[in-house]
Amino acid sequence: MKIVTTDEMRGLEKATDAAGWTYGDMMEAAGKAVAAAVERRLGHLSPGPVVILAGPGNNGGDGLVAGRWLRAWEWDVRVYAWKRPGARSDSHFHKLAGLGIPLVHAEADADRTHLRTWLGEAAIVVDALLGTGVSRPIEGDLAAILTLTREAVNERSRQTGQAPAADEDADTAGALFNLTEPLAELDRLDDLQPGKVEVVAVDCASGLDCTSGAVDAAALPADLTVTFGFPKHGHFLGRGPAVTGALLVADIGIPGDLAQAISLEMATPRAVAELLPARPITAHKGAFGKALIVAGSVYFTGAAGLAAQGATRAGAGLVTLGVARPLHAILAPVLLEVTWLPLAHDMGVLASDAARMLNEKLAGYTALLIGPGLSTEKETGAFLKAFFQTEEPKAQQRSAIGFAASAPERSASKENERPAGPRTDLPPLVVDADALNWLAQQEDWPELLPANSILTPHPGEMARLCKLEMDAVQADRWNLAVSRATAWNQIVVLKGAFTVIAAPDGRVRVLPFANPALATAGTGDVLAGAITALLAQGLAPFDAAVAGAYLHGLAGDLASQEIGFAGVVAEDIVSYLPAAWRRLSGR
Repeated sequence: MKIVTTDEMRGLEKATDAAGWTYGDMMEAAGKAVAAAVERRLGHLSPGPVVILAGPGNNGGDGLVAGRWLRAWEWDVRVYAWKRPGARSDSHFHKLAGLGIPLVHAEADADRTHLRTWLGEAAIVVDALLGTGVSRPIEGDLAAILTLTREAVNERSRQTGQAPAADEDADTAGALFNLTEPLAELDRLDDLQPGKVEVVAVDCASGLDCTSGAVDAAALPADLTVTFGFPKHGHFLGRGPAVTGALLVADIGIPGDLAQAISLEMATPRAVAELLPARPITAHKGAFGKALIVAGSVYFTGAAGLAAQGATRAGAGLVTLGVARPLHAILAPVLLEVTWLPLAHDMGVLASDAARMLNEKLAGYTALLIGPGLSTEKETGAFLKAFFQTEEPKAQQRSAIGFAASAPERSASKENERPAGPRTDLPPLVVDADALNWLAQQEDWPELLPANSILTPHPGEMARLCKLEMDAVQADRWNLAVSRATAWNQIVVLKGAFTVIAAPDGRVRVLPFANPALATAGTGDVLAGAITALLAQGLAPFDAAVAGAYLHGLAGDLASQEIGFAGVVAEDIVSYLPAAWRRLSGR
């Protein structure tokens, strides 16, 4: 599913209209989709009135169409119009009047008495004031309408013992739902209490810049946003998630091929399910790949275990854990499924001689993960240097060595103390955590890695790799991931709310998960292990990154549904990986 800017969406609507599916047809589909979402979400509660806040332009028109459909389905509908005079040319008003729907113009309600009364009775507020039309700070009557609505919604929430609907400090949105996928997913939202006012935004919450994610101080946060055709950038960027709520994408008839040139896509359940490798009943463990994980230190023992568990639970046939020798005795009693490669160490962290031992065992593995919990000790750096810089430059190999070398040769040798290029004998590679931190300190570090290796930085690690401040990374996550994937010739998995995965060829996927349950130590190790497992099972690097990260995010959603946002730990994510796989694949 493509993700578009507001300008791109206008272009798609224009092309669709030119092809014969008119703006009127699209508006009818959009309004009906909003009404269907309201019916599905709250219809079983037999709630009170629906108050539709209708602004000028197409967004207000979408809201009025939704009101007509809801009235046809026997809802009590009331319309509060702002800057939408009841001119003869507005056919929507005529249709509403014919259905007996009460309508008040904001210009005739200067003291907001009607609005205040209706909000005190409402079960649902449909925000069709601005949509994608915000272009300047909100002031005057519109600011007053939005502020009054927000305050009334919060007051009603407090009266019913619910959390306020307008949490301006929230950093997460609900899961992504797609109206073109099975609607059963909306059942997850049916835990609503009578008396609580739900805000449903039409296309975008009023006050949200749907391209940048900037949010006006007067914005009205939504519990559910029904957007049309494609999700918009602003639903996921900046403060956008805090006012979007759960996001539902409604099909309004825009042909999918019109958006083919847009590279930014949301990963969908259906698309990810198609990536998951088959699990034939006649298979043996060798059919599902062999993953080698080099991880852990005396400081971060758990990182190794969590990465290994992530790989086993994501379907790898065999997982070998390469650790500093002292860690084996600690981890072996609790990791019964993995095999072991004890490595040379110095006080519990990998030492340079571990590189030779590791190189001797690489053959036969179909994926390699290196980095979780290795530490940033000097000895670890020596190990990573020895491992990644195994190949010496050919010019240096041809020179005489030691005291037999002439002065010019010794000088040239010293200048060439760097790899001639990336190692060519490595299995498909995932680089995580402290291995990324070490790379960030090396000059021309992308030259140390094979092309299309998978890098899994969190924003802090991405900042170090890019030599940027972390705020700069967060301010431009998507563009940064795409540009650096191309420059580095690597797959970049930039973690965080709505994780983005970018490939050197320009492909980019955004995950539909923003879940505070995942904001806990060790979940990144589980993610790295899950991606490595799918890489080991034969998926191409980009596909393995997308599928592994999606499984991880879905497992986090399943865990938080059962446990809650607080108290989920990384091992919970591990335990829900098989359920996430089953949810996607049906097996």
